[in-house]
Amino acid sequence: MFVIVCILIPRFSLLAAVGARREALLRPVALAPEPGGVQAVGEASGPAEAFGVRPGMALGEALARCPELILVAPDAERTESRWEELLRRLEGLGAAVESASPGVAFFEADGLRGLWGGHLEGLVRRVRRALGASARIGAAPSRFASYAAATEARARAGRGRGGGAIVPPGAVRAFLAPLPVTLLHGHLPVDMPGEMERLGIRTLGELGALPAGDVADRFGAPGLRARQLAGGDDRPLRPRRPAEDVSESLELPEAASGTQLAQVLSLLIGRLLAHPARRGRSFRAMRVTARLAAGGGWRTDVTLRRASAEPERLRLALLPKLDELPRPASRLGLRALALGPSGHDQPTLSRSPGERRRERLGEAVRQARAAGGRDAVLRVLDVDPRSRIPERRTMLTPFEPE
Repeated sequence: MFVIVCILIPRFSLLAAVGARREALLRPVALAPEPGGVQAVGEASGPAEAFGVRPGMALGEALARCPELILVAPDAERTESRWEELLRRLEGLGAAVESASPGVAFFEADGLRGLWGGHLEGLVRRVRRALGASARIGAAPSRFASYAAATEARARAGRGRGGGAIVPPGAVRAFLAPLPVTLLHGHLPVDMPGEMERLGIRTLGELGALPAGDVADRFGAPGLRARQLAGGDDRPLRPRRPAEDVSESLELPEAASGTQLAQVLSLLIGRLLAHPARRGRSFRAMRVTARLAAGGGWRTDVTLRRASAEPERLRLALLPKLDELPRPASRLGLRALALGPSGHDQPTLSRSPGERRRERLGEAVRQARAAGGRDAVLRVLDVDPRSRIPERRTMLTPFEPE
């Protein structure tokens, strides 16, 4: 059975936003809503959580629960760069990493134990040396169980059991049973764990003991997934493909906006086109980032309708995004999120209509995945068309164009 290791750094985005002002975490502090985004708070400090403030809570409700709450401007650029640095350290150890959000990462340990002492404890120690003492490490046979083990790592360390929590095979259900359903935050719709608590379902063991039909009637498909997680079952990992860092940034001597930022963006496009890691390839998706002069950060993603390396086309796609900047910026950055084929490829003059259709379909699939992730385009596969259970008749599988 596979062993999955979870790396957890609580409040990572909040830590990145406060920077060196760590003493601010001793007060009720939470991340303010992102400019132009949903009016909900982000990660909160321990004192704020003591008042009942939770990530994703509406701003008005958070302030009603904690009138002394201090809002800190989020810094997406700093959060992303610091988390990417830690992920690259893990990949430097040989790990194939999955990470959907900053502060949480997973990888399978079975192929790495031989490299670092031949046992799981040696691998955990090596990971801790690479990431630092702030990381909590958990290991278990399933993804969610390893996350739960990582949340328990600090308590186990305080009892002298080392810096990580390891759940052996066969003990997953017993380990998860006494833990609160609030651990499902981030794995389910935001309000569902709270609704379960209001109905008297307080632990994962109580959730797993409920009949599947009753859970489906009350909570639908997300409830069935919650019951599956509570029982120790989870989907396999989907490691990311290590990407080359094709990015450029420029510090601005004075806070800039409007025409000045447009000129800086044109300069960054030229630098990115000359970046050696590009190796002549075109750009399919790009990210514009900014460090705001008043504090905090900003970013926006742009998926091009067609992969391109033409400077004018890139400017036409990216310049309108600068109008969304909420305040003047002190730094502007540009990053390639997805690269396309060579920017110098010329289309064949004579092709059949079928070949042109397949090429357009393949390009559309790649663009959709660049914007929405690997599961953005799926196809229906017939498995058991005669089954009486609808869920067994078909399944979704990634669509691959010919």
